[in-house]
Amino acid sequence: MPGLGAQDVYEALTETGAEADAREARNGLRHVASLSMTKVADGLIDPKLVLSWLSGALGAPAAITGLLVPIREAGALLPQLLLAGWVRGLRHRKWAWVLGSVGQGIAAAAICVIALTLEGPAAGLALCAAVGMLALSRAAASVSYKDVLGKTVAETRRGTVTGAAGTASALAVLAFAALLLSGYVQAVGVVVAAIGLAACLWLVAAMLFSRLEEDKSEAEAASALDLAPLRDDAQFRHFILTRGALTVTALAPPYFVLLGGGQSALQGLGALVLASAAASFASSYVWGRLADVSSRRVLCWAGFGGGAAMTAAVLADTLGWTAQVWVTPALLFALMIAYHGVRQGRSTYLVDMAPDDARSSYAALANTAIGTLLLVSGAFGGALATLGPVAALSGFALLSALGGLLALGLDEAQGS
Repeated sequence: MPGLGAQDVYEALTETGAEADAREARNGLRHVASLSMTKVADGLIDPKLVLSWLSGALGAPAAITGLLVPIREAGALLPQLLLAGWVRGLRHRKWAWVLGSVGQGIAAAAICVIALTLEGPAAGLALCAAVGMLALSRAAASVSYKDVLGKTVAETRRGTVTGAAGTASALAVLAFAALLLSGYVQAVGVVVAAIGLAACLWLVAAMLFSRLEEDKSEAEAASALDLAPLRDDAQFRHFILTRGALTVTALAPPYFVLLGGGQSALQGLGALVLASAAASFASSYVWGRLADVSSRRVLCWAGFGGGAAMTAAVLADTLGWTAQVWVTPALLFALMIAYHGVRQGRSTYLVDMAPDDARSSYAALANTAIGTLLLVSGAFGGALATLGPVAALSGFALLSALGGLLALGLDEAQGS
């Protein structure tokens, strides 16, 4: 439509009924575009699928390949407590996110070089080092993002902005997942090209994010180890326990792939990416809108929904239904709907409940604590998995339901 400006597009996207000023509209659309590109990049370089397949194709030992996911997941969370002090010292905290995005782009480019030049154990170890850089860069971006989002987008529109980015990026990841499942990507070169595209997307996202119109913050000289929120805020401790229980929605998908004997490793993990992308496309925007009304209820619904999906998977496997081709993907889809609800709900809740001048500290403490709890939950699932995937999913279902119950006891963060 002629004359349709950024403000019109932004207000149509958020649909809150409250008028946004031109500056917020420009910032909001930059958030959507930047996040969409980084989320696509995440899907193209997913350690659970792409990097694990690439490592195997390069002849790396299974023991080394198995390190990729833990390095990525824990490495993106555990350093955040230390990085928070650095972020608080910045006048414009968008630069931490920009640096993190550039770092991820460089790490992805390094993976392309590794794939084209190395083989065997050397390739596997080099991939682990590159994933370590990817994770550390992700930590820098993550610890600063909630603070920047809180400063540049109004409270009633934050969940919608991040949810819209999830929905938009899911379309591209859906196409990539379909390509993986088609069987046409058995050559390393095709996967390397996808990772190269991810590197470009991170770099372009960094350039766009650098143009955010962010007000200056007061540079702080506080200690990097700021434990005050954890010590003084009971609701924050309650939130961490809730989010910790809900980490199982992120850990459960690989066990779904193992039900009923599974497909081949590549196809099974391709189905995981497809289910995740489809669930993101179908639910991210909706979860975001709901989170702007009550992120506490979103966490509650997602916790119970995840528990129900895992319980259904256990029952289906016990009854022999997972031998049917469509059953496990359908159950995965239901689980990933809940997983994206957890992601949207916990992100929006944390941004809205944290004091304006302490968001980076709250985000860093929460993510560092969750990184630790992820390792604990992963070890719990691994121990149960010695009895089979059904045992692991049974334990995870109980924890997810517990997370839903804990969310019921949280205070409302919206409008408080």
